[in-house]
Amino acid sequence: MSPRFGSVITAMVTPFDDRGDLDLDAAVDLAVWLVANGSDGLVLSGTTGESPTLSESEELVLFRTIRGAVTVPILAGAGSNSTASAVEQTKRASELGVDGILSVTPYYNRPSQAGLEAHFRAVAEATDLPVVLYDIPARTGRKIATDTVLRLARDVPNIVALKDAAGDPAETARLIALAPSQFEVYCGDDALTLPLLAVGAVGVISVASHWVGRQLGEMIQACSKGDLELARRINAGLIASYDYESGDEAPNPIPTKTLLRVLGLRVGDCRPPMGPAPDWLADRARQVLKDLN
Repeated sequence: MSPRFGSVITAMVTPFDDRGDLDLDAAVDLAVWLVANGSDGLVLSGTTGESPTLSESEELVLFRTIRGAVTVPILAGAGSNSTASAVEQTKRASELGVDGILSVTPYYNRPSQAGLEAHFRAVAEATDLPVVLYDIPARTGRKIATDTVLRLARDVPNIVALKDAAGDPAETARLIALAPSQFEVYCGDDALTLPLLAVGAVGVISVASHWVGRQLGEMIQACSKGDLELARRINAGLIASYDYESGDEAPNPIPTKTLLRVLGLRVGDCRPPMGPAPDWLADRARQVLKDLN
């Protein structure tokens, strides 16, 4: 069976105009382009979408606008480090026709595992939509323990999946082995997509799929058919893209927006505090694209 949200889900950047305002026309153009170039689904207002800099009203109008532009599944990033805020935004997003909620671990305040479990239960109770947990301890400062994920997966019917960006394939393998069969794990770190597919992940919520969505889809299909040699060859051709997508001088999503501008797509710059793109980044983007051909 195909994953409920598709195999290649792009964590879409949020386009801004020259004044730094939300550019909905450009967002529609980008969403349509991504779907035409290998994206089975989209995440809106995730980390790559600069969610910390978006207002709640901007998020909602983005959800509504893109829902009207494409037919693929849409996951609405509605997380917060305030449970009350996450619950309220989840309720509002659920009224706009999206297909699911992506709920990130509360960040900075580092709650206990009991606090995390209560937070995610409250989010799930706020919606009839499926909820995807998002575990990215490098950004949030707190990992969702495997036992916590397992309790939520077993006890809460609409907690259906995990975006796993914890960087521990062995622990992911343990989770998948113990989770209910219908619970889906998506890789949340492009460079670990192939290892996580090998232990049972169903796909990837990706940054690099902005420009290599088709290749990622081919790699996932090769894995599903048991053609590991082909999957390894495809993955080897994508390593430069994985390396490009983030770094200390140009953290995600600065490189992606730069590459999309090289491709001629209107996405604008990142909002502060991400900082400007380094002068050398566009040339590196061109080299990444050239090496793919």
